[in-house]
Amino acid sequence: MNLQTSPRPAIADRRLILATDLDGTFLGGAEHDKQRLYRWIESNRDTIGLIFVTGRDPEFIIEMCAERDLPWPEYVVGDVGTTIAEVRPDGAIAPIEPLEQDIAARWGDKGQAVRAMLDGHPGLRLQPTLFRYRVSYDLAPAAYDAAAEDRVAAMGLDWLISADRYFDVLPRGVSKGPSLRRLIDHLRIDETRVLTAGDTLNDLSMLASGLQAVAVGNSEPALSARLADLPKVHHARAHGAAGILEAIDAFELHDIPKGD
Repeated sequence: MNLQTSPRPAIADRRLILATDLDGTFLGGAEHDKQRLYRWIESNRDTIGLIFVTGRDPEFIIEMCAERDLPWPEYVVGDVGTTIAEVRPDGAIAPIEPLEQDIAARWGDKGQAVRAMLDGHPGLRLQPTLFRYRVSYDLAPAAYDAAAEDRVAAMGLDWLISADRYFDVLPRGVSKGPSLRRLIDHLRIDETRVLTAGDTLNDLSMLASGLQAVAVGNSEPALSARLADLPKVHHARAHGAAGILEAIDAFELHDIPKGD
């Protein structure tokens, strides 16, 4: 899908702002449900704003939108919340410096020290990409030594395990939820118009942030359990994209297309 070149209303003026995780959520479910969601968003961009809230980095998001014919977001909360950025008309993703200053200060250029500390740690394999304000590992549950968690905490940093596959080291207090909240405040968006969507534990801080939320039907059980007693959370039956549409209807946030 092409970038929008004609002017749109400011995102704060739109009826619905969808702030969604990618893998398993916006990119999850049956192909016909994904296409139904994507076509509906594209045909209603004057009333629907789109924010990707993901563990993916900006380069991946640009390639994904260009190559997989996806709707382009207006904003990105990426790198598990350590990037807060605007999508420019040419498709470039530009960090919003005033919103990232606190993230950078909390990180304090600790990447090299983290990598050295966890080098060879049982069950963790360093991912090859060098991120600005986080260090990420692939996790092997059977071999993993939980002592990594105490070691990270002793450095004044946070750790996050999601999908029993990933181990992220993050600045203290920084994750998807706080960074999305910071962006919403910056854009002066009415939070009653926002729907957050996710499927794994790295979405917990976003779905539990007090915004309207949906845990899509294919969510990992640990996430669903943590959200069980929270208000404003819809536990969808449908998977992925169809679960997002289900929640929009349940919260009466927008008129939605009926199933084919």
